[in-house]
Amino acid sequence: MLFASSVAVTHRTLGTLDLVIIGIYFALVFGIGYYFSRKERTSEEYFLAGRNIGWFAIGASLFVSNISTEHFIGLAGSGATSGLAVGHFEWLACLMLLLLGWVFVPFYLRSNVFTMPEFLERRFNRNCATYLATISVIAYIFTKISVHLYAAAIVLERVVGWSPLTAAVILVVATGIYTIAGGLAAVIYTDLVQTLILLAGAIALTIIGLDKVGGFAGLRAAVPADYFHMMKPATDGEFPWTGIFFGAPILGIWYWCTDQVIVQRVLSAKDEGHAKAGTIFAGFLKILPVFVLVLPGLIAVALYPQLFHYVGGKVTNGDIAYPTMIVNLLPTGLVGLMIAALLAALMGAMSSVFNSASTMVTLDFYKKYRPAATEKQLVFFGRGATAAMVLLGLLWVPYIKYLSPQLYIYLQSVQAYISPPIAVCFIFGILWPRLNGQGAISSLLAGFVLGAVRFIFEVLDKTRHYDSGAIRWLVDMNFLHYAILMFVVCTAVLIGVSMMYPAPERKKIAGLTFATVGDKLDTTDASMPHLQRETPTERLFNLAFTGVLIATVVGLWIYFR
Repeated sequence: MLFASSVAVTHRTLGTLDLVIIGIYFALVFGIGYYFSRKERTSEEYFLAGRNIGWFAIGASLFVSNISTEHFIGLAGSGATSGLAVGHFEWLACLMLLLLGWVFVPFYLRSNVFTMPEFLERRFNRNCATYLATISVIAYIFTKISVHLYAAAIVLERVVGWSPLTAAVILVVATGIYTIAGGLAAVIYTDLVQTLILLAGAIALTIIGLDKVGGFAGLRAAVPADYFHMMKPATDGEFPWTGIFFGAPILGIWYWCTDQVIVQRVLSAKDEGHAKAGTIFAGFLKILPVFVLVLPGLIAVALYPQLFHYVGGKVTNGDIAYPTMIVNLLPTGLVGLMIAALLAALMGAMSSVFNSASTMVTLDFYKKYRPAATEKQLVFFGRGATAAMVLLGLLWVPYIKYLSPQLYIYLQSVQAYISPPIAVCFIFGILWPRLNGQGAISSLLAGFVLGAVRFIFEVLDKTRHYDSGAIRWLVDMNFLHYAILMFVVCTAVLIGVSMMYPAPERKKIAGLTFATVGDKLDTTDASMPHLQRETPTERLFNLAFTGVLIATVVGLWIYFR
């Protein structure tokens, strides 16, 4: 049984109060960018905010760097289609953030690196660093930026009728201005403002929607019962429990523990205690999207069933869920707040991509080519690299209209095809000192081939259906299960090839593995503030809140099992 409703509207005209709120948002963002553009002087200040950021700002930046408009569209859309099960990825992220803080952060800070390819180079070799930097930059340009803009175009066109092309150009340019001007400090502190705006808008919409549908009890009565059950059988096509608990963590380790966009935030911490606390705070924030982004999808189906298309009893156009909620439920003023929240999500995520990509291009390519470059030259090139990212984003804008929802799904699954070999090298790289650069680059390349083969056949199968048993097995396997297979194969390649070559010298891997954690790195300076270990008081608080976070996530899983 679904609630009947009045005829839903398709667009809203922004009132004066809405425009004022949006104007205030842009003023805050540009003000922060201008302030930090006057402060930074060195490459460390530009790329890592002087390594002087506190835990609250780090946690907020981790959160908003991850949440973009595709989360508003995608999470609500999946909620409308299949219920809360997509929320597994959000709650698993809470645990992956703890892994980042407690396991990986000490190694990253101790090695004094600026980028993840740089860490991989120190642990293995230059070839591994080149592979990671190249794959990351290409993925940022052709997946992250395009997906962000595609999702924003859907929302803004459906909510206020803005031209997707015009809106995308404005947003890319606006984001580029404060990112180029202020570097990572501007990105992080605008992220702090954007987190508050994003959560305020999303929470307001959820509360209004729940009230309209009659609370949780009314919502449960209005949607299929299995919408509130997150544990799906191993045969489920979208969220099998085997894929969720064994495959999704592989993606999570890559994204949360080794991806430059995320890790760059913790590298900016003033010390290890703040870095770890920032990941814990972000973990608590990642509990919220299930309730403020996925749940609105269920509410939209309950309130406006006549707007959705059904095939076999299943919603097929879930991407309209969130825009439908905005235009039909929010009064003047709150619409402006919600638009500001959507802009905050988009610009926060895009600025993170712009800044991280420029950091890798500058430090992993330009600095290697010109090792004698001055600090001023590095910052100048970094700004130029960011401008190039902005330009590439603009050049991509005309092609947004060709991105269908189906291709959007493909882009989201790409991470399952590139993440396993990277996760393998980072995980086993710090666990086992015997592994060497020959094994690592072989594993990375093997993973690249496995991922590319799956992706190519998956795309081609949409236009020419394959009947071959082997190809059908390859294409029909759930992408999370395929990630598990890739992880196992890449691990075998890493270990097998490494055993064929001599072990790396202990001096080369000093401080970079658990076995050599006590050995001093030549590149570290114990007097540097960000290398300070957490104090006993900080450690006690971090342990306590870690326990609370784990208990909360496990409790939620049990309740919504």
